[in-house]
Amino acid sequence: MAAGTDVVTGGGGFIGSHLVDRLLADGRTVRVLDNFTVGNPRNLVHQKDNAKLTVATGDVRDRAAVDAALAGAERVFHLAARADIVPSIVEPDDYFTTNVDGTFNVLQAARRHGLQRVVYVASSTCYGIPDAYPTPETAEIRPQFPYALTKWMGEELVLHWGRVYQLPVVSLRFFNVYGPRARTSGTYGAVFGVFLAQILAGKPLTIVGDGNQTRDFTYVSDVVDALATAAASTLSNTVLNVGSGKPVSVNRLVELLGAKETVHLPKRPGEPDCTFADMTRIRSALGWQPKVSIEDGVKQMLAHIDYWRDAPVWTPDKIKDATADWFKYLGNR
Repeated sequence: MAAGTDVVTGGGGFIGSHLVDRLLADGRTVRVLDNFTVGNPRNLVHQKDNAKLTVATGDVRDRAAVDAALAGAERVFHLAARADIVPSIVEPDDYFTTNVDGTFNVLQAARRHGLQRVVYVASSTCYGIPDAYPTPETAEIRPQFPYALTKWMGEELVLHWGRVYQLPVVSLRFFNVYGPRARTSGTYGAVFGVFLAQILAGKPLTIVGDGNQTRDFTYVSDVVDALATAAASTLSNTVLNVGSGKPVSVNRLVELLGAKETVHLPKRPGEPDCTFADMTRIRSALGWQPKVSIEDGVKQMLAHIDYWRDAPVWTPDKIKDATADWFKYLGNR
């Protein structure tokens, strides 16, 4: 599908920049809207001479900026969001205005301009601590913290606009995405970035709990392929899980990274012992399958480890301070 213009909100971010690469490679014209609070301009610098790419610095909370970005476009991939659990507990207002109000602005602009496709990136954190593994899309929604809640609220808006206003929408719930360009900002968050910065600094890896908890680590090229496949399909008003389908323990990840020294931190309330995507629906509806194994994915991360050279190095004391509000607000439930 070479003709047409796509908008990628959050296109300067980790997943967004990889999606931009894929869409440009597919022959699409791409507009990026990003305020670069989470994203980084260096994620797109290799495309700076590509005439099919336009980058606008703007916030999805700014209705005029969103409207301008979507005017004349065919499809929008809505990835712009405040991410990570810890800061959402401290700054819920920013998460709500970005993840909920920002999504509303995208949907309204998509209506005004008659877009043919709205693809929303949702989060598997909406499941909280589920009853079933692998976890299907029909599982009870149990958000444990504001990030999870606001991403789910954004998804509910998307699905509601699809039903009421007949917008062709689809929502993809991502599980534990990793890969080159994963965020390196000052927020304590995803385990891969924390570990790689610690490796570069020669520090012990900080393992939460006993390390036997498992995560459905999903390589970024696989989620980008799921986005492109869903956008090209005729599915509408559908939610799809996107994962690897092969959970891996944190201890196994440490082993694959080749780390010798580790330190254990207290287990955190509200975190599941396992994340595990049931992908029956996406396999049936789209024929999509993940391709990258954890072993190959980790090799790619290590091959690009210099990306994390300037990332903050998290020590046990710094993590304790950063997660104090987590234990304060979630520890007594």
